[in-house]
Amino acid sequence: MLATGGIGSFFDVDRGPDWVFVRLTSADVDWTESPPVAETIWNVLEQSFTYRVVVELDRVTLMRSYLLGQLVLLARRVHAHGGILRICGLSAHNQEMVRLSRLDELLPNYQDRGEAVMCSSPMRPR
Repeated sequence: MLATGGIGSFFDVDRGPDWVFVRLTSADVDWTESPPVAETIWNVLEQSFTYRVVVELDRVTLMRSYLLGQLVLLARRVHAHGGILRICGLSAHNQEMVRLSRLDELLPNYQDRGEAVMCSSPMRPR
């Protein structure tokens, strides 16, 4: 990675030459009390001059509708700028929440950041 940093206590950011990796850092955050997720990540992308991002969700124990909505907003904004948004590390329960919301095509889940970058097949529920 070229650079590593954090955005407060909510996000960790790694920057590579072509990608930005954002890990949501805590399992027990009330995301409605955090900085707006979509806007915060968007600002990181603009500062990095790249619109290719992997959002790592392995520390999120329960995907609530607010966070899911923020990821949808971010995905639409990234796609409108010709970029790529991929998520990785969803628990089986959270992956099911994405599927039941019919957002699994917009937010395909990959096992880890390496798989997300290499664009192998997204993980499917068992």
